[in-house]
Amino acid sequence: MERQVSTRIPITAAVRGGRLAGAVWEPDGEPAATIVAVHGITASHLAWQWLADAMPDVRIVAPDLRGRGRSRDLPGPWGMPQHADDVVALLDAAGVDRALAVGHSMGAFVVGAMAALAPARLSGLVLVDGGLPIPLPPGVTEADLPGALIGPAAQRLAQTYPSAEAYHAFWRAHPAFAGHWDDRLAAYADYDLLGTEPELRPAGSIAAVTEDSLSLQDEAAILGRLAHWPGPIDFLRAPRGLLDEVPPLYPDAQVARWTAAVPQLRVHEIDDVNHYTILMSDDGVARVLPVLAGALATQPTLEQS
Repeated sequence: MERQVSTRIPITAAVRGGRLAGAVWEPDGEPAATIVAVHGITASHLAWQWLADAMPDVRIVAPDLRGRGRSRDLPGPWGMPQHADDVVALLDAAGVDRALAVGHSMGAFVVGAMAALAPARLSGLVLVDGGLPIPLPPGVTEADLPGALIGPAAQRLAQTYPSAEAYHAFWRAHPAFAGHWDDRLAAYADYDLLGTEPELRPAGSIAAVTEDSLSLQDEAAILGRLAHWPGPIDFLRAPRGLLDEVPPLYPDAQVARWTAAVPQLRVHEIDDVNHYTILMSDDGVARVLPVLAGALATQPTLEQS
C-alpha cells in the first residue's frame, strides 16, 4: 500500500504591521484532526516537517513567528500575547475554528498565552520542553539569563555565511544533531537563509529573540495563563538540553515544582532525545506520537466567561 503523505501549502495572514507567513500541511483526504504547531525562539514552521511526515492524516497549521522566517520583517514589540494574536490570525486564514495546540520550546509559551487569550480556539495543550518558567542555570543571575539562553543563538544570527553549504556545516556540527542530518534538516537550514552568496544570513531577528527571551521566566504570567485551562496540559520533557547536555532544560526539582503549581499538568518523559531532536528527528517524533494521540482524544469543556 502506498504511504499517505500530506502537502505543505504556504499561507499568510493579515496581522499588525503586515502579513504573517506560515504553512498548512493538508492530508490527501478529510483530515482526522487539526494541530496548530508553534516553533521555538529562533526556528520556523519547517521545524514541524518530521511531525507532518509522521501524521499524514492530520492537518498541521504552523506559523513563522513574528521576527522569524518569512515573518522576519514584522515589527515589534514582540512577546507572547502578540505571538498568540498572530497565530490566531493564521488559524483564521486557514479556516480553522479549533485545534490542538502544540508548542515547542518558546512556542510552548505562545501556546500558554493562546490558552488564556483565545481558549475557544484550542481543543488541548501540549507543551514540548517549554512553556513552563525556565529555571536559572547555576551561577547565572536573572539579569544574565537572556545571554545564557540566547547567547549562542544570537552569535549564529549575527554571522554571515558564504554559502548554503557553509550553513549546513554549522548544523551538521551542532551537538544536538549529531547523527541526525537528513534532507529535512537541510531544507530547514536553507529556509532560514536570507541574502545572496557570499553574504547569507539567518532570518531570525536578534531584537525579537532578545525581547522574547525576557518573558520566559515570568512565573506569575506564565503559570497564570495556564491556571484556568479546563482540561489536562501535557508537558513533554527531554532528558538532555540544547547542546545534547545533561542536565536538561527542566531539572527534576523544577518539574516537581511546576507540577504542584499546575495540578492539570501531566508530565511525560521522552527517552533518548534532546531539546531539538524530541521533535526534529523521526525517533523523537515516534516517542511523542502516543502523547499527541491521547491529547487529540481529549476535548475539554470550555467555560466561556
